[in-house]
Formats: sequence, structure tokens, C-alpha cells
Amino acid sequence: MIAFLERFLPENDTGANPEDEDTTNISLCSSLELQGSVDFTSTAPAGKDFGGIYHTKPLAVIKPVSPEDIARVIKAASLSSNLTVAARGNGHSIKGQAMADKGLVIDMRSMDNLIHVANSGGGSSACVDVGGGVLWEDVLSHCVLGFGLTPRSWTDYLGLTVGGTLSNAGVSGQAFRYGPQTSNVTELEVVTGKGETLVCSETQNPELFFGVLGGLGQFGIITRARILLQKAPDMVRWIRVVYTEFEEFARDAEFLVSQEREGESFDYVEGYAFVNNDDPFNGWPTVPLQMDQRFDPSCIPPTAGPVLYCLELALHHHQEQDQSISLDKVVDQMLRQLRYCRNLRFEVNIGYMEFLLRVKQVEQAAKASGIWDTPHPWLTLFVSNRDILDFDRLVFKNILRHGVGGPMLVYPLRRSKWDSRTSVVLPEGREEEIFYLIGLLRFNHRGRGDGVEEEVAQNEEIVRSCREKGLDFKQYLPHYTIQDEWKRHFGKQWPRFVERKARFDPLALLSPGHSIFSRISPQG
Repeated sequence: MIAFLERFLPENDTGANPEDEDTTNISLCSSLELQGSVDFTSTAPAGKDFGGIYHTKPLAVIKPVSPEDIARVIKAASLSSNLTVAARGNGHSIKGQAMADKGLVIDMRSMDNLIHVANSGGGSSACVDVGGGVLWEDVLSHCVLGFGLTPRSWTDYLGLTVGGTLSNAGVSGQAFRYGPQTSNVTELEVVTGKGETLVCSETQNPELFFGVLGGLGQFGIITRARILLQKAPDMVRWIRVVYTEFEEFARDAEFLVSQEREGESFDYVEGYAFVNNDDPFNGWPTVPLQMDQRFDPSCIPPTAGPVLYCLELALHHHQEQDQSISLDKVVDQMLRQLRYCRNLRFEVNIGYMEFLLRVKQVEQAAKASGIWDTPHPWLTLFVSNRDILDFDRLVFKNILRHGVGGPMLVYPLRRSKWDSRTSVVLPEGREEEIFYLIGLLRFNHRGRGDGVEEEVAQNEEIVRSCREKGLDFKQYLPHYTIQDEWKRHFGKQWPRFVERKARFDPLALLSPGHSIFSRISPQG
């Protein structure tokens, strides 16, 4: 394995003329016989992403029509000495992970938007076959409106492609019960770094199946996924309750996610930290769910610190229950067990689709104000349960006591709902069932990207401080620039990750934006 790994290390300058290589690569791409198209001119959008920090210049954007087009592109790239290939969904990566500088970016949104529901009668066998470039919001509307069915596990924002989230994990408030999206897929169609189109599952090509799930696009491009479905509810009781002490917030959140069966707990459990003041972007106004609801700061005990905590919950139900006294009783009974500030409870009944598309409204407002298009130096971590109190004291109460201009997510997840055979990396404490997701979703309300350098530096301070304190954590949606950092990230999983790379993408063609491996010449 060590001998193989050496092939991925940066090579010495061979003296090749970059202009000659570009000319050769353009000629190579121009000769491709595709059902789709190759665009050498309108490449600028593929050289940036939602993060707005990294910018590259791809050689061309490929707009495939079928998996066969993708296979042809990869096989052609393998003939060159330096071409790389990146799959781009809706451009929502944060640090250039879906970019390919001087390489080929495959626009997955140009693919056939396959959404085919099988076994629509419901039950455990209900599933949907979805193209890798399809947005989750389109999966939602197709399955719910057409069949009354829904995937079990979601992300908070649904303007993401199926292939994109499955290449990372896909996490939201349902994951405590059903696991991440990678735990709710039974079959994939993948084009590997060798240009082979393979169907894989737990029993068919299992090493590819588990490698691609959470594999950061390193082993193949997902062109189809089979996703588990269940009956969709009509309505959601959406609730937010406030805590002054993190220990009580965490204790209640962990209690709720530890309730195994549906009906014993809420169907969605998330949480976030917020600033104890009237800042419209970081403080009290972020908690109420409706315009006519008011956050009364007099309900906060005088002993409260600079940061408060909100537990966000949702209970699924059907429309005929909407005004039912029994539903109120069920909610009251569930909440009675919790230790929140009793006069700081907010709730509303909304439709199931409206709830899942709640971030879409935020997106529309942010686009109207211009902050959606400013840089977003987001940071997402998985933190072990044993270190979460230290993280709160170190980060929320200290480094981020003034907020980040957006949500500071913090909520527990259950390790047993994640499949260790996938490429997803979790904190090292395997004996712990609970770990936490931390999401620092920064929005720049000053516009024009002012202060981005300070925000990036603050992220680096958080990571550095956690390491210096010996906290057990991993980055989710990771990005490092040197391989030693990647070795530390993967830890004991690094040898398996390298072996999978050797097997499915031996020339390191795929996903160069992560900077994990260096491209290998076919003569190398």
C-alpha cells in the first residue's frame, strides 16, 4: 500500500509545456462523441461555488445526457497526462470540492432527471430510483404529491443533488432515527474512475457501494440511486423551546434521540445556539416561528450567560388531527419531560412539504437581499459526546459568543444508525453511541464579502483550539490542502480509503478539488 501511495505524491516538474498540454487536451475533448455537449467558453460558473472562497478555471464543462457520456469522458481523460474530472451538482460545495482547475467539470444537472417510484403501495419495500443530478426538492414533490410517499432521511436544505449528498452523508433532524441519507440507499449506479459503469449494492459490488457512500467523489460518480420510502404525513407540528444551560439542553436532546420507536418521540430533533441579546441575525429574534410570536427576554433567568440554546422539534401528523385536542395532549406530554424555560415555547402547524422546504424561503429572502451570493465560510464538525461540554465552553461561550450571522447548529446523532462500512468518518470514540453535529452557517450581512478573511481565520482558530485541547472531532464536508491532514482526518480508515482509490480510480482522475491525491500519468 505504501508503494501505491507514493504514486499519489506530487511529482517533480517534467518540463512539459502547459500550453502544449492544454492544446492536446482541448483536441482530445473536441473529439469526444457524446450525446451531450462540451462547452469550452461558458465555464466561469463551474469555477466557483456557494462557499465563494475558491475560484478556478476549468478547461471545459461537460453536459452529459447519459452515464455513457460520463464514461466516455473519464476514459478520454485517462489518456491525457494531467486531465482531471469533477462532478458538479448544484454548486453548493464550500471550499472548491466540486472544481477541477484546468480539468473537466461534469454538469450533473444536465442529465436525464430520472425519478421513478417502485412499489408505490408503501410498506418496507417502497423505493424510488433517482438520477444522481436530481435535486432533493424535486424528489420530495414527485414522491409526496404523486404517491403520498417520502424518503425517510433528509438534509435541511433540499436544493442539493442526490449524488452530491450521498457522496458526503446527508444529515438532518431525522438522522437520529433513520441514519443519514447514506444509510437509506439500497442500490447505486456508478461510473468509476476507470470509466466502468457498475450497479452496486450491499451484495453486488459491495466495496464500490460502501466506498462511494460518503466517499467524497473519489471512487466514482453516482448516476442513479435507489432510495427507501415511507408513507408521507400531511402535517407537522413544528416546535422551538429555549434553554439557558447547555447541560440541560444536551440532556433533553439526547433523551429524545434515544427513544427508538416512532411515536415515542418527535420525528425531527435538531438544535442551535444563539446569542443572548436582541441581535436580529444572532439573537432572540431568530427563535419565534411566526411574525405574531414574540420572544420575551424577561423570561430569561438573570443567571443566563452570553449564549442560549434552542431545541427544535417536529411531530408528524395527519390533517384530520390538526385541530384535535389529542394532538395537543401528545405534544404536551412529550414536552412535559423536558427542562426548557416554560414561557419560551413556540409552535406552529404547517404542511409537511412546507416544513421540509423551510430553508427554501430563507434562500429566496437571502437572494433578494444579496447575502446568498456573498462568500460562505461554513464549518461543520462531528464532535464526540464526551467532549461536547468542553466544546460549548471553548467555542460557543467564548470564540463565538457574538454569533456567526447565521445558525450555529448543535444536536446529537446516534452512531448505531451509521454504517461503518461506508467512507464517512466519525469521531474516534467508537464506544460512544452519541456524537454531535456542529454547523456554523455563516452569512455575511455586510455584503460584498467584507470580513471573510476574519471569518476563515476564526474557523481555523476553532479547529486549532479543539486540537490543542485534545477534543475528539472530525470535519464534515472536509477540505485539507496537504495529505498528512487527510491521513489524520481518516485515521484508521486511511489504508482502506487508499486501497479503494487504487481499485476504482487508479490514475486519481476524480474529484481533484479535495486535494487528497495527485493526478497520475497513465505512463506513471
